Amino acid sequence: MAKGKGAILVRLISAAGTGFFYVTTKNPRKMTTKLEFRKYDPVVKRHVLFTEAKMK
Repeated sequence: MAKGKGAILVRLISAAGTGFFYVTTKNPRKMTTKLEFRKYDPVVKRHVLFTEAKMK
């Protein structure tokens, strides 16, 4: 569930192309740029770049 006023859910998709993703919240009023994180991808067993994409 989205928390707070204006928070939306976003999907962080692995740049390794494995299809693995994380789901997090983001306030588009405060953060206008796309999110990018280095997180762990268990499919390739290493840390890779995850970028924001829209929820389907």
